[in-house]
Amino acid sequence: MRNKVAVTGLGLISPIGNSVDTAWAACRSGQSGIGPITRFDPSRLKSRIAGEVKGFELPAMVAAKEAKKMDLFSHYAIAATRQALDDAGLAITDDNADDIGVSLGVGIGGQLAMEKNINLAGDKGPGRLSPFFIPMMLPNMAAGQISILFGSRNYAACTLSACASSNHAIGEGMRLIERGDAKAMIVGGTEAALTEVCVGGFAAMKAVSTRNDHPQQASRPYDRDRDGFVFAEGAGVLILEEMAAAQRRGAPIYCELAGYGFSSDANHISSPTVEGPARAMKMALDDAATAPADIDYINAHATSTPAGDINELRAIQTLLQSNGQRVSISATKSMTGHLLGAAGAIEAVISIKALQNNFVPPTINIDNLDAQCHLDVTPNEGRERDLNTVLSNSFGFGGTNASLVFKRLA
Repeated sequence: MRNKVAVTGLGLISPIGNSVDTAWAACRSGQSGIGPITRFDPSRLKSRIAGEVKGFELPAMVAAKEAKKMDLFSHYAIAATRQALDDAGLAITDDNADDIGVSLGVGIGGQLAMEKNINLAGDKGPGRLSPFFIPMMLPNMAAGQISILFGSRNYAACTLSACASSNHAIGEGMRLIERGDAKAMIVGGTEAALTEVCVGGFAAMKAVSTRNDHPQQASRPYDRDRDGFVFAEGAGVLILEEMAAAQRRGAPIYCELAGYGFSSDANHISSPTVEGPARAMKMALDDAATAPADIDYINAHATSTPAGDINELRAIQTLLQSNGQRVSISATKSMTGHLLGAAGAIEAVISIKALQNNFVPPTINIDNLDAQCHLDVTPNEGRERDLNTVLSNSFGFGGTNASLVFKRLA
């Protein structure tokens, strides 16, 4: 018999706010976090807009000298973790450190450090490279730094599976608790790859929006005139605990993380199938002992790409069959932009807040609904609705798919 898994804490650094409450208020009211790129000069790029994190401050627990040895994606993860642990009221001590681990998803990793040091080596030679370059760049260092700073001594690793990274990382943390290998897990994802090379690379694929004159309207899943996703950054962290242990310590419990499903399209690096995402969702529901008819809300992966948005809706329809019309769907990337490897973590937090508040956030910027969209995608305005079971999707390059099921406690 496997252990049940509770979600007891949440933390968020995002383009729509640097706390869970701030971000949820923005999401609930349909506020966009997209604007012109200010982090560097984007004038050479076709896409000059992004979901930047604004007003970020690293927790005081990180000394300035140590902060310089880390890339920004680690900073975001540490800040979100501090929030989540405080929210859960979970202190890591010598008595419990061996039972607490870290599982983070990262899509790219230390891109800022990578580009800075490549340019430095080109200009002045490899002898001028920073001795901290490699550990700043390595994607697993966010998990490593969290383990070091907070003192957790269980599992500490990183999942890299493109834009599905966070959901896979959260699912792995869930499995560790279910099997009894950990009592609590710090899980989620982080990304800070907003650089000229990264944005330019996605632009070369024609994957990102070039609606530069109207940034807040650029991310528009399901709209007929969508032209690609909007690059974004941030981090989301959840505290998972073994349910009985969380209840014994009187922890605040948001919900149960009840199901995790995954699949591979085994088709193409960037052309998804309908069957693959449908199979991941079905596996997550089976894992949660939940029928498709019991889903109330789906936070969709929908990134605002012409093919991807509709493909996911077809997968949802394949899964739900005649129940498709009763399910509420929203694409909150319309507000946050696409956080790549951190997307699933941000959307897991939003899904949990939706469940907690019985409120479906909107998909904004739908001026002309795509004629191929036949399901309820909550256009432009959120709505109150009784929610008991929600599903959150993340799909990534290479055909990798991951879905999570969160359930209200009975």
